[in-house]
Amino acid sequence: MNQPYKDRVIKEDPWFTCFKPSWVSRECLEKNVLKIDEFEALRLTNLEWKSNIEWAKSMNISSSTFNRILKSAYFKVTDSLVNWKWIKIINKKNTSDCD
Repeated sequence: MNQPYKDRVIKEDPWFTCFKPSWVSRECLEKNVLKIDEFEALRLTNLEWKSNIEWAKSMNISSSTFNRILKSAYFKVTDSLVNWKWIKIINKKNTSDCD
């Protein structure tokens, strides 16, 4: 049985929620959807320079959940860069300004 979903503590929403190659239309590309907690895990791990355990506590989740979120985020970003996909970031309200 799955654990109930915990609200993650997200420090700030991203300024932009769409990223794609500038010379290609979105209609020509596949999409990867990056959830706000995945975006936050990437931001914390790569820009704030603390351990994953500390960041997991700050997001109010376990370290194993943080690591799963981070692994998913790395896969989506890498897949987008290597396979020419655009990234849509979904915020806390499950919306994005790039629809």
